[in-house]
Amino acid sequence: MLSSTETQDRLIHQTLKQFWGFDEFRSFQKNIILSIVNGRDTLALLPTGGGKSLCYQLPAIVLEGICLVISPLLALMRDQIDALLSIGIEAELLSSELDEFEEESVYNRCKEGLIKILYISPERLQNQLFLRNIQEIEVSFIAVDEAHCISEWGSDFRPSYQNIKKFRQEFKNVPCLALTATATNQVVDEIVNKLGLHQPQVYKQSFKRDNLNIIVENTSNKYNRILEFLRQNPSSGIIYTRTRKEAEELTYFLKNNKFQNADFFHAGLSSSEKEKLQKKWISSQFHVLVSTNAFGMGIDKDNVRFVIHLSPSSTIENYYQEIGRAGRNGEEALALLLWNEQELTNIDNTFKNQIPNKTEYEKILTYLYSIFQIGDSDWPEKTFQLDLNKIKNLTKLSTAKIKNILTFLNNQELIYYKNNISASTIQSFVQSDELEQLPPSDAYFMELLFRNLPGLSIQKVHFSDVAFCKKNGMDLQNFKQKLLQLQKAGHLEYLDGSLHSIKFLKPRNDRHLFGEYWSLFHNIQKNKLRKWKENKFYIQDSDFCKMKLILSYFGERDAENCGKCSVCRKRNNSKRTLSSDISQQLSNRPMSLDEMAANLNFYSKESISETLIFLLDIGKVKMLNYKTYMLNQ
Repeated sequence: MLSSTETQDRLIHQTLKQFWGFDEFRSFQKNIILSIVNGRDTLALLPTGGGKSLCYQLPAIVLEGICLVISPLLALMRDQIDALLSIGIEAELLSSELDEFEEESVYNRCKEGLIKILYISPERLQNQLFLRNIQEIEVSFIAVDEAHCISEWGSDFRPSYQNIKKFRQEFKNVPCLALTATATNQVVDEIVNKLGLHQPQVYKQSFKRDNLNIIVENTSNKYNRILEFLRQNPSSGIIYTRTRKEAEELTYFLKNNKFQNADFFHAGLSSSEKEKLQKKWISSQFHVLVSTNAFGMGIDKDNVRFVIHLSPSSTIENYYQEIGRAGRNGEEALALLLWNEQELTNIDNTFKNQIPNKTEYEKILTYLYSIFQIGDSDWPEKTFQLDLNKIKNLTKLSTAKIKNILTFLNNQELIYYKNNISASTIQSFVQSDELEQLPPSDAYFMELLFRNLPGLSIQKVHFSDVAFCKKNGMDLQNFKQKLLQLQKAGHLEYLDGSLHSIKFLKPRNDRHLFGEYWSLFHNIQKNKLRKWKENKFYIQDSDFCKMKLILSYFGERDAENCGKCSVCRKRNNSKRTLSSDISQQLSNRPMSLDEMAANLNFYSKESISETLIFLLDIGKVKMLNYKTYMLNQ
């Protein structure tokens, strides 16, 4: 603990400037950091863009020991580690993907005081190797990110978060910082109780965003509406889609209509492709990413002028987090949500079709374990390639139901389920001096692997199949077939990074799988449906201010109407209408339709054109030439 308020204040400001280059903190950041530095349990509710990660990263630097960050978001943790390393802060991640050698290396660096921030998943708290090693590591404080996951009222509920309270009893003098971006009052109370926070300092930033213009628009021709908007608004933004296919198709549509400054982004891209797109987007003044919700976590860009939703999000929490990525610099920004009744019906059906009943749940799980010949109490150590079509053909159930269960098992860390493109891995069971015992063709191929993949004889090696084949002039499919042949012969283990894979993290226990885990799965699905119904009401409602509905959802009951959302604009006909907005624009100078549409980007170009025709008919506006309008004085 640091002495004197003045010393603390000076030190944290110096650290902020030295590592992040900022002169001042945002909102409650300073108070949260000082609370942790002074050893107090702390709960921070900061909306997206509020700078939650800095609240534990900065005190981790100024305090002695290691900050232990507990988070369920592996992808976000990796992004944050890369960002920390780039500014000279040592950070590491313990995940189920690491082998024993890699884990031991992380623990040793922590014990030697070479690491300042250690990221773990909540499931790690039950790992005996971790529990033994953490006793030899000096922990400065514990940060629990996405703390709302401890609440059974959320769709992201993780039972493993219940272990944090027990774990903290081993570190009674170590303060805890709980962080979340979206939590109702009910969830906040549950966070405090289930984490065992002792007289916590609670900092809650209002969810109100004065610079955010929320437009919810019922339209059937979404693609043309988006194209029209982008042509009128040359700036950086994000367009969220529900599926990878939609992200790709919308991007192709935009490019085919001469809007070239757009790219798609989703979890199916390789790590290098994602990194390239993120750098391009962050550095550009005018670049649009069409993305699933795979994009956005931890991406800090202050000049995002708009966020468009091609389709509704599944929850108000997700929607608010996503629109919160616009206007972080405080300037006016737009959140445009496009929807229609047929689409809402389709989403209703999607939710129903992806939720298996108990019989289907048991059927999928039984076949999943049977495919890999895993009996009750068995726990294979190897990673398996996963063919979803095989499970689908065996069970005669939809891919959506199968993926729903796999995602659930992954979230509970019963399995590690990889469904994205990554590097492939090879582990050799043959030493280089044993090659003469193999058939000549196999020996030659194995020798080629040893020459190109250093360390193959002693550990698992990550590599790119495509790069390997390109370097050695080989056909990719023939290369993979040869690897599978050698794997079948027992010479190596190969995992194709382009395919799904699965690793079982706990022994099979049918009593738990079909008992308590079914009950948990069932409750989570009910919560998903409830949250979707709440969001559906938000979308369809035309009586209440959109910002006020959001604030009310998060417990801010006395909020005033924002005056700028689509509902407020429609309600305030006497104060502000499209006609008066056009008149206001033309009072400055004559304008073309395109110029007005660019300035009045909350309205569709079609609506502006129709209103101009009306104003021409009643004589309030006249034509200066064939495409320029002016007020008729």
